Amino acid sequence: MDRNLALEVVRVTEAAALASAQLMGRGDEAAADYAAAEAMHKLFPAIEFNGRVVIGEGESESVSMLYVGEELGTKKGPDIEVALDALEGATTCASGAPNAISVVAIAEHGGFLRCPQHVYMEKIAVGPTGKGVIDLDKPVKDNLAALAEAKGVRIESLTAVLLDRPRHEHLVNDLRQIGVRIRLISDGDLSAALATSREEAGIDVLLGSGGAAQGIIAGAALYCLGGELQGRFRPRNQEEADQLRQMGIYDFHKKYTTEDMAKGNVMFAATGVTSGDYLKGVRFFKGGAVTNSVVMRSKTQTIRFMETFHHFEVHPEY
Repeated sequence: MDRNLALEVVRVTEAAALASAQLMGRGDEAAADYAAAEAMHKLFPAIEFNGRVVIGEGESESVSMLYVGEELGTKKGPDIEVALDALEGATTCASGAPNAISVVAIAEHGGFLRCPQHVYMEKIAVGPTGKGVIDLDKPVKDNLAALAEAKGVRIESLTAVLLDRPRHEHLVNDLRQIGVRIRLISDGDLSAALATSREEAGIDVLLGSGGAAQGIIAGAALYCLGGELQGRFRPRNQEEADQLRQMGIYDFHKKYTTEDMAKGNVMFAATGVTSGDYLKGVRFFKGGAVTNSVVMRSKTQTIRFMETFHHFEVHPEY
């Protein structure tokens, strides 16, 4: 897989971020999500690869573009799997809150774990310092103690991030008894998983359950970063359980590792829509805008942060 593909893909996330950022704070998450998907979809045909969406905006019956199974690119070049979220944190973008991002991960055939679009996953994610010391099968207190030891800090100095949801009430109570610092977020656990790898973000671990598709994409990023994400499917009802079985997933107690979610030659690109812990959001100026992106490659564990100036009179499609 040509390393230049990563730079082609980041142009796609930039376009999606620019389109959705114009709708920031408007209160219409559907419009922001559609704008991101439409902008992303317009640029994929120019990329020299034979791409196929394996994690996308939905199934072909429910969305018109970037659906699972859609073919992307010029149809020439390498066979590539695409996992994407045109706007991760649509609710966040609609309210003007932090951590909305646009993401695309690509891999060679067989590189990504498959899952139904809306199934949930229990997750634990850490940056490179925590790799090899956490285990989803262990109690949360044991994981935090091991992570604190690896980082050389007291357990009370750790910060755990999780979605602010009623289903996490018991987990929040456990964390408070342990004494760890807690950050509750309204949306965007993919961005939070990325932030565990950046020391200045001040986030040590992601815990709790959220979208499985976002978990797999986050796993791809942490695979490139040298971090770790472990997950376990958590179907919420019989319909979701049946969807998992239709995809050959029968053991709902199985723990999936980072390498189960993403393997081989993986590339990842993300662009901030609203400013957050990992990336700055889009900033508009007269006649253009500035985007902040990251591009990663698993093969070399290269991480590039990019600040790009877009001049709309030169690139009116933005």
